[in-house]
Amino acid sequence: MVSDWMESARAWATAEHILPLAQAAGLVLIGILLARTVGRLVERIGRNRFSAQQTMILRRILFYGILCLFLLSALHPFVDLRVLLGAAGILTVALGFAAQTSVSNVISGLFLLGERSFVVGDLIRAEGTLGFVESIDLLSVKLRTFDNLYVRLPNENLLKAKIENLTRFPIRRIDLQVGVAYKEETGHVREVLSRVADRNPLCLDEPPPLILFRGFGDSSLDYQVSVWCKTENWLQLKTAIQEEIKEAFDAEGIEIPFPHRTLYTGAVTDPMPVRIVSGSDEEQFAAETESSPLQEE
Repeated sequence: MVSDWMESARAWATAEHILPLAQAAGLVLIGILLARTVGRLVERIGRNRFSAQQTMILRRILFYGILCLFLLSALHPFVDLRVLLGAAGILTVALGFAAQTSVSNVISGLFLLGERSFVVGDLIRAEGTLGFVESIDLLSVKLRTFDNLYVRLPNENLLKAKIENLTRFPIRRIDLQVGVAYKEETGHVREVLSRVADRNPLCLDEPPPLILFRGFGDSSLDYQVSVWCKTENWLQLKTAIQEEIKEAFDAEGIEIPFPHRTLYTGAVTDPMPVRIVSGSDEEQFAAETESSPLQEE
C-alpha cells in the first residue's frame, strides 16, 4: 500500500503539477511581504499626516486587501473563482444568521469609527473602566488601565453606554471642596485661596480661577475652588494644589474643621464624668458603675 502511494506521488510530482504550486506559493509569499512593506510605509508616512486611529485603519485595509488579491491570484489556476465567490456568498448568509452578535458588533464598530467620539490614545471612562484606548477594532475596543490591565469592551455595549472622554479637549477644570471654621473671616479665606491658585504655575490665567462660597455646612463654611489647567497636567495639579491649600491655611492660622460629637449621661447640660481607674480602685469603680442610674437604664 505504501509502495502504491509512493508510485502515485511520483507520477503526480511532474513539472505540470509542481510548477503551478510553486507559482502559487511564490505569489502568496510575495503578497505577504508586499502587504507588510506597504503597511510599514503607511505607518511611517501617516505619523505626521493622520491620527493614530486613521493610520491603523488604513494600514489594515491595505494589508488585508493586498493579501486577498494575491491569494485569489494564487488560487486561480486550481479553483474556478465564480464557484468560489458563489460559495462565499452562501457562507456569508449562513454566518450572518449564526453570528448575529458579531455582526451587531461590526456594525457598532463602524458607527464608532464614523462618530469619532474617541480615538486611539484617548483616556476614556466606559462601563466603569478608566483607561487609554489601545485600538478600535470591528468587534471591540481595547483599553489599557492605569494599573496596566488589558480590557476588551464589545462595540455594541459601547454604542449604547455613556462614554467620558477625559482627553478630548486641551484643557480641563479641577473642582475642590474646601471647608473652614465658622470663626474665620470669609474675605481672608477667599484671599488665601486666590493667592494659592495664582502662585501655582500649572494653573491657567485664562479661564481665571474661580472661588465660590457654596453655603453653610454642618460644621464649616463651604467653598469651591475651581482652577483650569492643561489636560496633561490635571493629575499633577490636583495633588499639588490641595497640599498648597493645607500649607497656606496652616500658615495663616485658618482652621479646617472636622465633625465633633458630645456625649451626655442623661442631663441636658452636665458633661459625662470621666475617672481614671488603676490598681485597687478597679473593684470600687466596678461597684459604682453597677449602681449608677445609667447602668440601670
